Formats: sequence, structure tokens, C-alpha cells
Amino acid sequence: MVSLIHFLNILLPLLYFFSFLIYFYDFMRDEKKFINVKRIFLFLTLLIHVIYVIVRIIKFDHPPITNVFEIFTIISFAIGFSYFILELVTDIRGTGPFIIIISFIFQLISTLFIQDLLEVKDVLRSSLLGAHVISALLGYAGFTISAVYGFLYLVLYKDIKLNKFGLIFNRLPNLEVLERLSLYSAVIGFISLTIAIVIGVIWLPSAFPDFSYLDPKLIGTSLVWILYAIGIASKVLIRWRGRKLVLLSITGFVVSILSTFLSNFLARSFHSFY
Repeated sequence: MVSLIHFLNILLPLLYFFSFLIYFYDFMRDEKKFINVKRIFLFLTLLIHVIYVIVRIIKFDHPPITNVFEIFTIISFAIGFSYFILELVTDIRGTGPFIIIISFIFQLISTLFIQDLLEVKDVLRSSLLGAHVISALLGYAGFTISAVYGFLYLVLYKDIKLNKFGLIFNRLPNLEVLERLSLYSAVIGFISLTIAIVIGVIWLPSAFPDFSYLDPKLIGTSLVWILYAIGIASKVLIRWRGRKLVLLSITGFVVSILSTFLSNFLARSFHSFY
């Protein structure tokens, strides 16, 4: 089983890289023959990634959250899976290379540095903790994709303002569609993060009786949740749209990155146990 794990670990970045190449080639050439091929190849990549994660869990008897490089492989899958669902729902496929390259980078780093750990802290074997962390990572994957679409929106908006009608203008969806994709991704991320928070509220008191609600990670996560809640509510209730909504999504993503960095590397948090 360990040999299978190591084989899949090496195979996965190659699969993500080839998925990126197919999507990138189709983006550059816009050849109809790759419309279904690239989606099938990405599906197979994600399926193999699921098998890899399940085999690791069975062999090492803990969710793949015990170190940063195990978490990186979950982030890679979460981003790829979130994009795949979004593509199925919207049937908009021209933005794939901008998303899949992120999955490739995270999986490549994971493949290079991941360790096979049999001895871990008991808390890391908790199924609730695994569900909590994976839900949170799905949430941040959604926010990442939302920010990418927001960035593409701003690039296309600038090109239109400057009357540049080149490859970006011809290949990307229009501004309205990019805004909608950014919103959909943010909603996926928000729902997933909400689930993670609910699981954390249920699991946290029993796992850490002396925890504080002033923990830097809890404060940062709450701030990110509030920002995206404001953005989604503003779209639904106040009918915000365009650059204002996109900039709020990008701001939320930046805050989530800063929060993760500060709470994990500069501040003391009970989340640092992994």
C-alpha cells in the first residue's frame, strides 16, 4: 500500500500539469475538439486524487492534516474540485488554466516534501477535526477561485477601457459572467467555511477545554466570514455589482491570506498543534 501511495504521490502533479496544458492549449487555440476531453481528464485527475487521499487515511490512520504538506494536497484537490463543480454548473470552460495551475503548484510542493507519519497526536486522528479542516480548506479554495475571477475581471475591464481587444478579450467570458463566477465561487467558499465553523463550535470545547475565543485564528476566520457575508448580502439585498463587488471579494481573499500567515507564524494559537 505504501508503494501505491508513493506512486500516486508522484503521479498527481503530472496529472494536474497535463490538465493545465490541455486547458491552456484550448484557451490559446480555442479548438472545439478539446471541449469534453479536458473536462474528462480533470475528472480523472480528481478521482485519482480522491483515491490517493483515501489510501493515505487507511494506511496511516489519520486524516491528511498532520502537517502543512498534507494540507497542501487537500488544498490542491479542493481548488480543482471547486472549479470542476463550477464548470459543471455554469458550463463556462475558458478560465480553467488560471485555476488548475494553482492546484498543480500546491500538489507539486506537497509531492516534494510530504512525509508519511504513523505516529501523530491523538487529536489529529479525530474525524471531526478532519471534517473541520477539510471544510475550511474547501472554503478557502472557493475564496481563492473567487479572487482569481475577480482579478480576471479587473484585467478584462482595464483592457476594455484601453480599447485592447486581443487574446484576453476574445477568450475570457464577458465582465458580467466573470462577476457571476466570482460570486458563485465566493458562495461555495462561504458555505464551506460556515460548515467548518459549525463543526469547530461543536468539537472545540471538548478538544480544548481551556481555549479562548480571542484566539488569533478564530478572530481572523470570523473576520473573513463577516467580509464574505457582507459581500454576498450586498449582492442579494443592495444589488451591488461590478468592480465594487469584485474588489470586496479580492479584499476578503487578501485578509484570509494575512490571517492565516499571522495566526500560524507570528501569533500563538491552539491551531498550531498541527
